[in-house]
Amino acid sequence: MSIDVAVRTEAALGEAPTWDHSSGTLLWVDVLGSEVHRYSPHNGDDAVLEVPQHVGAAKPRTRGGLVLNLRDGVALVDRDGTKTWLVYWARDGVRGNDAAIDPAGRLWAGTMRYDEDPGGWLARVEPSGDAKVVLDGVGVSNGIGWSPDGSLMYYVDSSERRVDVLDYDRDTGEARDRRPLVAVDRGVPDGLTVDASGAVWVALWGGSAVRRYTPAGELDAEVELPVGQPTACCFGGHDFTDLYVTTARTGLSGDALGELAGSVLVLPGAGEGLPSPAFAG
Repeated sequence: MSIDVAVRTEAALGEAPTWDHSSGTLLWVDVLGSEVHRYSPHNGDDAVLEVPQHVGAAKPRTRGGLVLNLRDGVALVDRDGTKTWLVYWARDGVRGNDAAIDPAGRLWAGTMRYDEDPGGWLARVEPSGDAKVVLDGVGVSNGIGWSPDGSLMYYVDSSERRVDVLDYDRDTGEARDRRPLVAVDRGVPDGLTVDASGAVWVALWGGSAVRRYTPAGELDAEVELPVGQPTACCFGGHDFTDLYVTTARTGLSGDALGELAGSVLVLPGAGEGLPSPAFAG
């Protein structure tokens, strides 16, 4: 499988790649750089929006603009650049981390403590701004995704070193019966995406690889990467067959950095993904 460089850069903590199919661009963030990026494969441009806080994820909205999982809560960015808080839940020592949009257009926003002690959460945020903490006492809230039929939800608390699965009700947004799908024995599981067949792709922080697990939790494929800290992945491109992978430089030095740490990689033709929903708020 070939590996190309989509964006050659030095992000401290590249994260949360999301294909915005309405514009044919890739959204991604540098968490510690407080930057939201929008990469266009068409012309190679990587536009940057600076934000006033550490940003865990940026997702498209159905009405245009973005929804951001920031340090102190969830914010909306309108088409004209106007920023407003949708949910404000600032807590000392805590920041927003990975987030995802469910099949009904709700935002699932994770938080974590900067010291990575338990104290983060995973919350469900309605388009109206109503929010509910679904999982509490989380260490490092990371990858979130859904099966193609919307009946299952996948979740990673990286401190647990496994991928979990929950039963999911699209109509109510309820997630129940959390249970392990697979324990990860290489690196630390970080961000994930689910492909059209229901398989789960997971970036392995410290593991220099992305793995594909079947819906039964069996290891189906492993792709070695030329970076030490891949952070998350998503499918994009006009036919959703290109796998984009964000990476990080934080905590690395010397030879461990390599040439591509902090860049965004792309694996053309890696699989078959599905369009990501946009936030309905």
